[in-house]
Amino acid sequence: MERTLVIVKPDGFKRGLTGEVLRRIEAKGYTLASLQIMTPDRERLAQHYAEHEGKPFYQPLVDFMASGPATFAIVEGDRVVEGFRSLAGATDPTAAAPGSIRGDLGRDWGLPVQQNIVHGSDSPESAEREIGIWFPGH
Repeated sequence: MERTLVIVKPDGFKRGLTGEVLRRIEAKGYTLASLQIMTPDRERLAQHYAEHEGKPFYQPLVDFMASGPATFAIVEGDRVVEGFRSLAGATDPTAAAPGSIRGDLGRDWGLPVQQNIVHGSDSPESAEREIGIWFPGH
């Protein structure tokens, strides 16, 4: 069974979209294996976004992700990494297709970092690394 990490980012949490995101995941037929709400700490965010360190958007991204509560989920299912990324839509919510989470619920707010509601792991290997950061022992 493939697993992925899904995060309803602080913007989605603040807007009350956690339930809608989880509803879409379950409606797609995936299983919520673990769920937690927390304000991400900078130490784990640095681990999570390590490959972006030194890039111009790194610090604004970490600041945004540490700005408030977010929902973290381990989601399971066949081809769930690919499936959730399709469900989430393009990273840029303005370009995301209607019917996707970002296409239906996101928009560009003109801020230094894209606030695009959700994160989904980009590969099974990334998923396991990210799950280890946010759900130690899972």
